[in-house]
Amino acid sequence: MKKISQLLFSFLAVAVIISSCSGIKNLPAAATGSSRARFVGTWTLNNVTYDGLLKGSVQTVFDQTSPDAFVGSTWQLTNSGNGMYTLGSGASQTIFWSLYNDPIAGNMFQFKKIYQGDAPKNVGDGYRLVINDNNGDTMTLKSPVEIGNKTGYVVYSFTKNR
Repeated sequence: MKKISQLLFSFLAVAVIISSCSGIKNLPAAATGSSRARFVGTWTLNNVTYDGLLKGSVQTVFDQTSPDAFVGSTWQLTNSGNGMYTLGSGASQTIFWSLYNDPIAGNMFQFKKIYQGDAPKNVGDGYRLVINDNNGDTMTLKSPVEIGNKTGYVVYSFTKNR
């Protein structure tokens, strides 16, 4: 009888641990601190830095141009997920954005480039950036770059336009 009680207790303990862990993994991004409302508005990308990478080691980001060409760009993000960024050169790109909670990387900002006639649900390719910080006035996003068996980051620092 004692062995059955111990076995039952062990089984229940494992079941509680498994069920509590699975609940944590499925929390939406808003529940873990990255509220969608904090992203809505017009942002200016003020600075690009590198974490674990040498400046110039990344030639192209977002399949478009160099990271430094994004300095000074404006990003308009609406609550519906529609958006657009405009580079200092005048080139602009329509996007569809959302938040994603990766079980390993954490909260991420993701977007897809949208071209005329595209529906966001039909566009498979996109980009995910780790949300390092967003207090509603400033935002820092990090784009992971694999270098050998390590990950470096292109770091984008934004301020919200008022």
